[in-house]
Amino acid sequence: MELNLPVSVGILAVIVAAGIGGLIAGDMMSTDTVMMMVAPSMVVFAAVVFVIGVKHGEYRAATQ
Repeated sequence: MELNLPVSVGILAVIVAAGIGGLIAGDMMSTDTVMMMVAPSMVVFAAVVFVIGVKHGEYRAATQ
Protein backbone atom coordinates (compact mmCIF):
# COMPACT_ATOMS: atom_id res chain seq x y z
CA MET A 1 0.00 0.00 0.00
CA GLU A 2 1.35 3.40 -0.97
CA LEU A 3 1.18 5.76 2.00
CA ASN A 4 0.75 9.33 0.85
CA LEU A 5 -0.56 12.31 2.81
CA PRO A 6 -4.32 11.77 2.30
CA VAL A 7 -4.11 8.06 3.15
CA SER A 8 -1.96 8.73 6.23
CA VAL A 9 -4.22 11.49 7.53
CA GLY A 10 -7.26 9.28 6.89
CA ILE A 11 -5.76 6.45 8.92
CA LEU A 12 -4.92 8.89 11.69
CA ALA A 13 -8.47 10.28 11.68
CA VAL A 14 -9.95 6.78 11.92
CA ILE A 15 -7.75 5.94 14.91
CA VAL A 16 -8.69 9.16 16.73
CA ALA A 17 -12.38 8.67 15.90
CA ALA A 18 -12.26 5.10 17.22
CA GLY A 19 -10.70 6.31 20.47
CA ILE A 20 -13.28 9.05 20.90
CA GLY A 21 -16.11 6.67 20.02
CA GLY A 22 -14.84 4.14 22.53
CA LEU A 23 -14.73 6.72 25.29
CA ILE A 24 -18.25 7.89 24.52
CA ALA A 25 -19.62 4.34 24.26
CA GLY A 26 -17.76 3.19 27.36
CA ASP A 27 -19.52 5.82 29.47
CA MET A 28 -16.35 6.48 31.47
CA MET A 29 -16.95 10.22 31.52
CA SER A 30 -19.60 12.58 30.28
CA THR A 31 -19.92 13.22 26.56
CA ASP A 32 -19.32 16.94 27.11
CA THR A 33 -16.00 16.21 28.79
CA VAL A 34 -14.93 13.87 26.00
CA MET A 35 -15.88 16.26 23.21
CA MET A 36 -14.59 19.47 24.81
CA MET A 37 -11.42 18.27 26.54
CA VAL A 38 -10.32 14.83 25.41
CA ALA A 39 -11.04 15.03 21.66
CA PRO A 40 -9.07 18.25 21.01
CA SER A 41 -6.10 16.97 23.00
CA MET A 42 -6.17 13.67 21.09
CA VAL A 43 -6.21 15.54 17.77
CA VAL A 44 -3.32 17.84 18.77
CA PHE A 45 -1.25 14.95 20.14
CA ALA A 46 -1.87 12.88 17.01
CA ALA A 47 -0.83 15.79 14.79
CA VAL A 48 2.39 16.41 16.74
CA VAL A 49 3.34 12.73 16.76
CA PHE A 50 2.49 12.47 13.04
CA VAL A 51 4.81 15.37 12.17
CA ILE A 52 7.61 13.97 14.33
CA GLY A 53 7.18 10.56 12.70
CA VAL A 54 7.27 11.99 9.19
CA LYS A 55 10.40 14.02 9.96
CA HIS A 56 12.09 10.99 11.51
CA GLY A 57 11.22 8.91 8.45
CA GLU A 58 12.67 11.59 6.18
CA TYR A 59 15.84 11.63 8.28
CA ARG A 60 16.17 7.84 8.16
CA ALA A 61 15.61 7.78 4.42
CA ALA A 62 18.23 10.48 3.86
CA THR A 63 20.95 8.89 6.01
CA GLN A 64 20.83 5.35 4.65
